[in-house]
Order: sequence, then C-alpha cells, then structure tokens
Amino acid sequence: MTMTAAGTRDDRAAIDKAVSLLACFGEDGLTGVGVSELARRASLSKSTTHRVLAMLERNAVIERIGTSYRLGTRLHELGRTVYAPGQEELRDLLIPFLTDLYATTQETVHLAALHGTDVVYLAKLYGHRQLPSPARIGHRIPAHCTAVGKVMLAYHPEATEASLSGALRRYTDQTIVEPVALAAELATIRRLGIAVENGEVQRGLSCVAVPVIGASGRPVAALSVSGPTGRLDVRTHAATLRRVASDAARVLPTGRRQTASRCHALAG
Repeated sequence: MTMTAAGTRDDRAAIDKAVSLLACFGEDGLTGVGVSELARRASLSKSTTHRVLAMLERNAVIERIGTSYRLGTRLHELGRTVYAPGQEELRDLLIPFLTDLYATTQETVHLAALHGTDVVYLAKLYGHRQLPSPARIGHRIPAHCTAVGKVMLAYHPEATEASLSGALRRYTDQTIVEPVALAAELATIRRLGIAVENGEVQRGLSCVAVPVIGASGRPVAALSVSGPTGRLDVRTHAATLRRVASDAARVLPTGRRQTASRCHALAG
C-alpha cells in the first residue's frame, strides 16, 4: 500500500502504476523526464515512482539519462509488433515512392497498411504547410474514417464486413457512421480507384488516397496526400497519386506486378 503524490492511499497494482508511468512520458519519451515530474503526472509518491522506474529499467522498458528517464529499447521493440508480418519490409520497399510523392506535392504524405479494421501508418513526411493531424507513424485509426483506410477496405471484403457489422466510431459530424452509407462509399471507391476524406477524422483536414495493389488483387498498402480542406487540390493530387502508386506496384515481386497493373487499369 502506497501514498500518491497528493497524499491519499493508492491501492493500484504494480502493473497499473507501471502503465500509468509509461503513459505519462508523452512527447518526452525520447528526451527524458525527471522523477518528480513523472510522479506528479502519474499521481504517485516519489518513492513509489522510484521503485516502479527501477523495475522498468531492469527490464529495459525505460533507461536512465542523468537524473531523468526516457523510454527504452525494449518498449520500442514491442511497439514494432503493432505491424503485421511483412509490413516493415513493405515500408522499406515503398518509402522511396512516398518520397517521390512528397517531392511532387510538397504536402504531407502518408504510407499506410490495413491491420484488421484499422489502418497503421507506416511512414509520414510532413509538408511545408503542416496541419495538426492524428496520423502518426505506428498509430492505428479506424479505417472507415480515413482516406487510406477506405481505399483499402474497398478491396478487402472480410475487413469491410467486420467494419460494417461493428460500431463505427464518430470523430466529427462528417464521419460516416451508417453502415449503408459506408457500403455505398466503398462501392464508389472500388469503381473510381481513389478515396477522399473531408474532415471525417478531424475538422478542417482533407485527404486523398490510392491503393498499391498486390498479387491478390487487393491493396498491400495505400498512399495519400493530406492538407487543409478547401486548399487541397484533389484532382491534381489524384493524378500524381495514381502515377506514383503505379510505379510503386512495379517494385513488388513479379507475380504481383501483373495483377497490380491490371487492377490499376480497371480502376482508371
């Protein structure tokens, strides 16, 4: 039994305290945070914070830098398991094309893959005129409210069915949360080969995305360009995205390349 930083009794289990401390690093996870500040953020006593930090340090989940602590190598390794098998290799293979997309558009661009009914952001390059966005590398967001997610859902019947049969989370008043409306949207995306998102995950943020099709005829990833709603030139970026995605499909193994070309032709 311990006392919190506020002086009240704390009956939380050790694992709860450890998770609370890890969550309190926030954006300081790389640079480091002092014990007193961590104790304040987690509402723990300094002595308890010292003890839990020592346990985490022994397990390489955090590491000490002077009088502060930062997130450790083991935690980063565990975080990589958010990717499905092969997604790291896919990221490394397609990053040059994400760079090409950025060079042409000068906007914020993303590379993402489908993970169940979520999208996982594998890579992101920030444009010169940045807009705050919930999309971060390694972060997962429900596929139904993002352009990259919708463009992959449209080609994955199992993931589509799972999304339509579950609760569709609403992020803004533009988020599609009605199964019938989402099904219609995905049918249009399959016909056009491109997805657009207008303020569905964050107000004022728009995005346009295309798939990179693999051997199965389904996307192995998606590429997107995002920017402020009203400024984003969807038509121009759509043409660029199609070209870059077609180039990206050519670096996939030979068996995939022919299917990718055929699917892009159908989408066009």
